[in-house]
Amino acid sequence: MPSVRFITFDGTQHEVKASEGQSLMRVATDHSVPGIDGDCGGACACGTCHVYVDEAWADKLNAVDAMEDSMLDFTDCRRPNSRLSCQITMVPALDGLTVSLPEGQH
Repeated sequence: MPSVRFITFDGTQHEVKASEGQSLMRVATDHSVPGIDGDCGGACACGTCHVYVDEAWADKLNAVDAMEDSMLDFTDCRRPNSRLSCQITMVPALDGLTVSLPEGQH
């Protein structure tokens, strides 16, 4: 079971276990990680699950597709390492994944 570390904007860390095949957004909402709302339920339609992926993990993730890229354009704090957590599927190779949350997501 892979573990994930979510770091909120204030520096609070939440380390949780994820089931293989679960989206990172679902992992966060199932564990009540503050700042990940997932208002669209994981349909890549809202941007309320925006995270910054630690650079050490960027190459281990699936590529951003056109739909995710378009939704990320709606966030006011996009960075090169921005992702929507609903588009990241947890697999054993992501054990230890670390993501940070933008300031606007509390």
